[in-house]
Amino acid sequence: MLIGVPKEIKNHEYRVGLTPESAGEAIRHGHQVMVQSGAGIGIGADDDSYRVVGAEIIPEAADIFARADMIIKVKEPQAAERKMLREGQILYTYLHLAPDPEQTKDLVASGAICIAYETVTNARGELPLLKPMSQVAGRLSVQAGATALEKAHGGLGVLLGGVPGVKPGKVIIIGGGVVGFNAAQMATGLQADVTILDRNPATLEHLSNYFGASARVIYSSNHLLEELITSADLVIGAVLIPGAAAPKLVSREMLSTMKPGSVLVDVAIDQGGCFATSKPTTHDAPTYVVDDVVHYCVANMPGSVARTSTYALNNATLPHALAIADKGWKQALKKDPHLKNGLNVYRGRVTCEAVAHDLGYDFLPPDQALG
Repeated sequence: MLIGVPKEIKNHEYRVGLTPESAGEAIRHGHQVMVQSGAGIGIGADDDSYRVVGAEIIPEAADIFARADMIIKVKEPQAAERKMLREGQILYTYLHLAPDPEQTKDLVASGAICIAYETVTNARGELPLLKPMSQVAGRLSVQAGATALEKAHGGLGVLLGGVPGVKPGKVIIIGGGVVGFNAAQMATGLQADVTILDRNPATLEHLSNYFGASARVIYSSNHLLEELITSADLVIGAVLIPGAAAPKLVSREMLSTMKPGSVLVDVAIDQGGCFATSKPTTHDAPTYVVDDVVHYCVANMPGSVARTSTYALNNATLPHALAIADKGWKQALKKDPHLKNGLNVYRGRVTCEAVAHDLGYDFLPPDQALG
């Protein structure tokens, strides 16, 4: 199979779909790999590092899209990239379609076969291709929130860990999944005052056993959230419904009760965000202020630590990429029901039920697409 790796063009996105090591592995499996010139610069991989493993360096993305059987990316294709997709071409990347009707419309119109990292599952019901970036984003959320709390960045001027004789900052983490767990690890490591909210009994038990007295773990309710955010310095939104738009858990009315200079970090922004006032931002302009509350809503947070993120992501995505290339997409999905869950769009039809529901498309079950 001819695999194409274009350079990412989203604002401040430095990750790349395949590392040189991953490209070399695909070539050892008998496949051809084309990489756009400069695609790996953001992770410290120059064109020669791809050439040495046997990849072909292509100057223009258009040539890659025109020739490749499968496109491997990191972020969702931007409008210019979507125009280059061909009918029957395989697209393997993050998509996050539910809050993005324009992207969904373009992918449906393209006739491409679109497999989304974020809806691939495993035998434990987890999202293994989303997990490494959730780990990164969870840890970054505390770093970003701590920076935004600095007075020079519009925040209240609070040091999350405090100092002897001065109380630490209060951190509320909404959602105790992978993002929330990693955020809590960082926040407790800074010795902040941490509260984690979730509704899953098994998650609550796991978090409570892990963090012990270093964090409060509480069953989430709207009333409790209304009460807690009035004194919070940093609120991290870490709620995920696989494939679907994130629920809006903090309303505009609740926002108005928060302290001036407090900070919201919405890690769920890829799925539409879990704060009513959230809107996607970029690393160029990561924050904005509503009702004196600083909002950090960067939609590609892990892109800022591109080398760590790319290698972590490739560890998870490469085995499936090789399965698709070795067996062909249809046979690979038939053989692996968890990879099949990644099929979001197939030749003009939406094959992810949550996306179809949220955006008003007729749902085509993946088994019918494979049949």
